[in-house]
Amino acid sequence: MDIQFKKYQGTGNDFVIIDNRNKVFDKENLEAVQFICDRKFGAGADGLILIENHESYDFNMIFFNPDGSQSFCGNGSRCAVQFAFDLGIITEKQTAFISTDGLHEASVLGNNIVKLKMHDVSTIEINEDHYFMNTGSPHYVVFQENISNLDIIEKGSKIRYSDAYKSINGTNVNFIEETKSENLVRTYERGVENETLSCGTGVTACAISIALKNNIADGKITIKTKGGELSVSLEKTKENHYTNVWLEGAATFVFDGTISV
Repeated sequence: MDIQFKKYQGTGNDFVIIDNRNKVFDKENLEAVQFICDRKFGAGADGLILIENHESYDFNMIFFNPDGSQSFCGNGSRCAVQFAFDLGIITEKQTAFISTDGLHEASVLGNNIVKLKMHDVSTIEINEDHYFMNTGSPHYVVFQENISNLDIIEKGSKIRYSDAYKSINGTNVNFIEETKSENLVRTYERGVENETLSCGTGVTACAISIALKNNIADGKITIKTKGGELSVSLEKTKENHYTNVWLEGAATFVFDGTISV
């Protein structure tokens, strides 16, 4: 079967997106998901997104990692919103949609910039050498110097597969380097099993970690990933509780095509 798709990227985090309102793609076919995401034999992507109808909201977004597992994806959600706007599925610049972790709001700001509301974050593990929280997906966050020289595959995978996170099928791992002028982040993503150029839920976890470390109560934190800049606005309402968390950045159309599955 030939499937039409569009490719989008959010600061280098790239996704194949399929308009599945007419059920053209079998979402139980995980082999097809893996094939499409494969960078040598398929279209190549950090994830596959299906856009489906929802009776109460603008659309339902179903996200698959390249290994076929499902999770919430921040950059993928922003790309899905831009896709839905470009396709006319949504006609207003504000939208509400359902994803793996529930309801989300988003705004299309123009010039390929999409702002996504994340869920409140209130359960944060503060350890001597790292933070751990769930921002739609689980994230381990550590501050470290000279992350450009880090063997992220070796160090990230060791934490991802550690016994501490077996009960949740592993965790994503983020490394932050604070300089005088910017916050640099690298992320090892569960499900991709590699470093990605950017991770929306990871950047959100990093921004909250930066806010905790530096006693920032509210405002906008800008983070530079390998794929570009993202910003996170947040508000601290009580101890270790953050609300009005918005992830903002580019969501850009790359190309469209047809693939046989």
